[in-house]
Amino acid sequence: MVNPAQLIVVLGDQLSLDSPALAAGDPARDRVLMAEVLGEATYVPHHPKKIALIFAAMRKFADQLREAGWQVDYTCLDDPDNAGSLAGEILRHSVADTPVQVIEPSEWRVRADLRALPRDVVFHTDTRFISNVAEFAAWAEGRKALRMEYFYRLMRRKTGLLMDGDAPVGGAWNFDAENRKSLPKGIKFPALPEFPPDAVTADVLYLVEARFGQNFGDLRPFNLATTRDQALQLLDHFIRFNLPVFGDYQDAMTGRELYLAHSLLSYAINLGLLSPIEVCQRAEAAFHAGKAPLNAAEGFIRQIIGWREYIRGIYFSQGPDYVAQNQLGHTRALPPLYWGAGTDMACVGHAVAQTRRTGYAHHIQRLMLTGNFALLVGIDPRAVHEWYLSVYIDAFEWVELPNTLGMSQWADGGVVASKPYVSSGAYINRMSDYCKGCAYDVKTRDGAGACPFNSLYWHFLDRHQDRFGQNPRMGPIYRQWQKMDPDRRAAILRSAEGILAKLDAGERV
Repeated sequence: MVNPAQLIVVLGDQLSLDSPALAAGDPARDRVLMAEVLGEATYVPHHPKKIALIFAAMRKFADQLREAGWQVDYTCLDDPDNAGSLAGEILRHSVADTPVQVIEPSEWRVRADLRALPRDVVFHTDTRFISNVAEFAAWAEGRKALRMEYFYRLMRRKTGLLMDGDAPVGGAWNFDAENRKSLPKGIKFPALPEFPPDAVTADVLYLVEARFGQNFGDLRPFNLATTRDQALQLLDHFIRFNLPVFGDYQDAMTGRELYLAHSLLSYAINLGLLSPIEVCQRAEAAFHAGKAPLNAAEGFIRQIIGWREYIRGIYFSQGPDYVAQNQLGHTRALPPLYWGAGTDMACVGHAVAQTRRTGYAHHIQRLMLTGNFALLVGIDPRAVHEWYLSVYIDAFEWVELPNTLGMSQWADGGVVASKPYVSSGAYINRMSDYCKGCAYDVKTRDGAGACPFNSLYWHFLDRHQDRFGQNPRMGPIYRQWQKMDPDRRAAILRSAEGILAKLDAGERV
């Protein structure tokens, strides 16, 4: 007896032919469902580039499936019969006895929607990740602290990447100390490959322009990779030109360049156009061929098999209520400057302007500029989370939420980070050229014209001293604060209070 036809659901961030859900089907008998739905496009006000990227990549992947012999039911956003949600589309394209195959969604809300369906749904493990949820849970069980470094070592041993038997190549697991150089004068980075819109992408751009043109972010120009072949070109470029200096300058910031030595591969990996293991193997091969130094190859691989896998484990281990964490009790509203309102802070202004233009900022811009400022002034971490999820093309909740609440805002009370990532303007000045020509003086702590990061930094430490005063990594900083003249401390706190008052009044900072 022939089994009834199955419906194989492919989500917008699962665009890989190496899919266990597809492997469980038969192109001659089963159907694939893909759908652009309003619910996914509007649960936060996504950057128009992000929406266009996902829709264009989905449409081209659907064409690739058809070429491989699959029958694909594809629902466009403007289809008058569109149900508006993934669950609704599955119900519309199936009957009660239709088995449904799907890779386990990567976000709690989508999992809940699909698990509630009145259908026989088979959920497959997402094999694009190196570690699964059960493996992370087993590693985490009984540990007092879930530190990425130790999980990373597990992943190195599992994959064999940069390993010499059971020992790390080079005698150390981590070369991060070599990856904190500021940019030398005159350094230039080759322009990343660009992929001008073809007919499919052009149709998507018109749709997104009409429906989401008011969202924060510039839709055009649009030059992102929307197919696996294009993503491979992006990977080839990074390995050849940028990986050799990626390690040295991965933390550097500048107003002169958009991408520096960064790969821009995160969105392609998160969509499924590239696999994390193939990207890491390319970096490892470059090292062994003498085309990239160890600190560059290790630093890049650590971001993927270490940090990316670890963050996904945190997301699922902490559960769907993790989003409500607010251990520091921060409640300030997100200032308009995050949506492009004017600011005199050159660093934050540049990061937001770049985000508006490209839907991208690298990890230090996110952590030590927009994230640092949000933490110092006490913005509600859920509002910060929703902003990051909205504005970046590589932001999906499983990866963005723990990075924001845990790493950036310390809202989880130290699950991810052993101390809050806060800094004064000195760090920004050391790692960037933003402070040159800024309206504020980075070397002044208080008073008119002083860099806001300076007084806000000490204000944050002062108001949270009961929590962080005994933190061994922060003890020297608190001792420095206590040694300051009381009048000087009071002046610094007054300056910070003035900045906070301006923010609350909606005034330009």
